[in-house]
Amino acid sequence: MVETPAITPAEKSLSPDISFDKTHGNHQPAIPGSSLALASLVTVAATSCGGGGGAGGASQTSSAISSTAPSSSIASSSSASALPGSSSTSLSSQPASTSSSSSSSVAPLPVISEAEAARFLLQAQFTATNEEIAAVKAVGYEAWLNTKFNAPIDQTGAQWLTANGHATPKHDGNYFNPVFGDWMAWNQLFTGTGQVRKRLALALSEFFVVSLSPIDGFWPPMLIAGYWDLLNAKAFDNFRNLLEDISLNPAMGFFLNTKGNLKEDVASGRQPDENYAREIMQLFSIGLYELNLNGTVKTSGGNPIETYVQSDITNLARVFTGYDWDYSKVTQQSGFESYPVPSPEFTSGRMKFDANKHSKLAVSFLGTNIPANTSGAEALRIALDALFNHANTGPFFCKQMIQRLVTSNPSPDYVERVSTVFNNNGSGVRGDLKAVWRAILTDTEARGAITGDISGKLREPIVRLTQIARTFNVSSTNGKWEIYDLSNADWGLGQAPLRSPSVFNFFRPGYVPPNTVLAQQALLAPEFQLHNETSTAGYINFMSNFIKDGYSDVKPSVSILESLVLDINALVAWLNLHLTANQLSAATLELIKTALDKTSLTNPDPATAKSNRLYAAILLVVACPEYLIQK
Repeated sequence: MVETPAITPAEKSLSPDISFDKTHGNHQPAIPGSSLALASLVTVAATSCGGGGGAGGASQTSSAISSTAPSSSIASSSSASALPGSSSTSLSSQPASTSSSSSSSVAPLPVISEAEAARFLLQAQFTATNEEIAAVKAVGYEAWLNTKFNAPIDQTGAQWLTANGHATPKHDGNYFNPVFGDWMAWNQLFTGTGQVRKRLALALSEFFVVSLSPIDGFWPPMLIAGYWDLLNAKAFDNFRNLLEDISLNPAMGFFLNTKGNLKEDVASGRQPDENYAREIMQLFSIGLYELNLNGTVKTSGGNPIETYVQSDITNLARVFTGYDWDYSKVTQQSGFESYPVPSPEFTSGRMKFDANKHSKLAVSFLGTNIPANTSGAEALRIALDALFNHANTGPFFCKQMIQRLVTSNPSPDYVERVSTVFNNNGSGVRGDLKAVWRAILTDTEARGAITGDISGKLREPIVRLTQIARTFNVSSTNGKWEIYDLSNADWGLGQAPLRSPSVFNFFRPGYVPPNTVLAQQALLAPEFQLHNETSTAGYINFMSNFIKDGYSDVKPSVSILESLVLDINALVAWLNLHLTANQLSAATLELIKTALDKTSLTNPDPATAKSNRLYAAILLVVACPEYLIQK
């Protein structure tokens, strides 16, 4: 189980977005030791761009990566700012029978360029293929999103594990081995048609964090698959439903100690474990400080107003007692070592509730009162309703989802527009996730012209690798998808799906690289917590090997580029559109073309030489600052 020590209000960080504290011990992610300026951070990667040049590319991103107010003349099918909404807590949390549009007005379909379509696609999912670009141009942003919202779920993670024999006990101890969870996670990201669902599930997994790393005992891969499948299943549902499901999920129960959490015992002095009660408030719903609808912090006398105190945690912890894994449908299978192995049914669904182990004491937190002797189900409903309807929940959640998908520094107006949609989707429904995703991805600030050089965010390593894998039709030669935990920055990516080092994700939403231009301008750069000299070198080396030779049994194919190998201009233009949405500067394009023009097509043999040119072209693009910074 994963413990997070108690935190008193006086110890909380003063940043509204920093969801961690030194008092949390091992849960605190490691901060890179580098104190580089931002220009140095990005130009380390640029040394591989254009055969050692890259000054042109670096100049585009060296100042900051925030969002500026875009032009109001936006080519978008609608604007989230036109949505009605209020912060009323009496709104329904049930999705409307039909997914509401973010605007009731009828407007002519805007003309969308290839680059605009590609930019939208790379925010909404992982890739921008010719077919997808054409589809977005043909129907517009909202209609395209609606088709994805209504698409069925692909093969789930648990189904993949089962189909590949990883849910049946074997003498090699597969029921203890977590690596099959890694194989499952990468397979889920690299394959299937439901890219939007999986991209948003990945974003949710970095908000509602559960990590495979500390899970032990029987069937860690199936436990993490059950959690991943839950995020996929609920990605287009309602925040309230998702909050309840993650609270009762078996993997979450292990990770944050609701599994086996017992009521108080006067004789022994035992008290309910407070871990989940703290994190559901601090990280999964309301945050540390009271927020305005636009995400800015409310203050009193110049100090931020705290959302909760220790007594709120202590009281809320009583609600999360009496839960444990459900072994009622488990078959104990013998013949493996000296002990029976349970079948993995307990890894999915919800934990089982035992009323005899549940606290009967009254609960009082955040102004909500739950009478003594309230049933477990009713106490849970009241508590989750209180968190769901809290004024902080919309802006706290929405700002972080904007950061994951669009920009590290959304304007307060952007946050307010999306938070308004969270509070009311236009049909009286609060927490409609479809409406939230639509508001984020079609907002004027997401779809507007890129103005200045301080917009966007650093692409996460997971997203980079998944984009390359999907764009170049990755396949597994033996069907095993043997990609392991790549979170080691020395030789891997410094990040891996469902492998967070703590409940605080790989990076904090309020992280600012110290001693940089970003710090001077008080701008956020969450993903830069993963970025330093070591991780940059590790990333470039890893991608160089992956593009050319793959990883284990998994390898991409460059066949889609073979017809362009003799036309460097066309080759670079294709990569620029599909990988960056035409965001490489003229100077960077020229550097890449010059480097590729110097590659031989005859040595050691024509076929190998042509492939090497294609490998080099891809690597040069993915090492450039203008690729690394997604705008």
